[in-house]
Amino acid sequence: MWRQQRFFAGFLIVVGVAMTGLLVYQGQLFRQSNLIWTLYVPSGLILGGGFLLYRWRSHVRVLDTGVKVSTLFSSVVLDFDNIRMVRVQPLRSHFPDKRSRLIAPVMKQHVDKPALFIRIRGDDGELAAIKKTLGVRLMYEDTIAIPVPDPDALAWEITSHLPERIGQNLGGGKRRKRRR
Repeated sequence: MWRQQRFFAGFLIVVGVAMTGLLVYQGQLFRQSNLIWTLYVPSGLILGGGFLLYRWRSHVRVLDTGVKVSTLFSSVVLDFDNIRMVRVQPLRSHFPDKRSRLIAPVMKQHVDKPALFIRIRGDDGELAAIKKTLGVRLMYEDTIAIPVPDPDALAWEITSHLPERIGQNLGGGKRRKRRR
């Protein structure tokens, strides 16, 4: 969102400074019809500050205790024991046809890019609490989809902290051999 909207914040600041300077030069700044130009600079600063705050607060971090998923107003720490699977796939697979209306306009350009998918285990109460905290757009059933700049590196980092899953289908050469 920061990359898309930073132009508008900068535009408001530049136009506000230019027009205020021009009106001061002409001596017409305090006319009632020209006072609006003085509001462009503070509104651009507020808009840019809001987007920077959103960028700073929305992140995914791997901690020693688990994976911290933060949004603008809330955050959830997912314990490594509760993470069932981590994978990287296009974000479009998180939004089937009936959920396609949940795609935010800002996210439409990222729909075909890879995103981090975290499948978690837990009872319905725990999943509902996580879904309430993160929101409907990030979580569907037991899967959290997070568009991040480098999902592969984050998936590797999370997978390296996951406990060994003995007895599950680990695939090919990692499967335990049968005793004869």
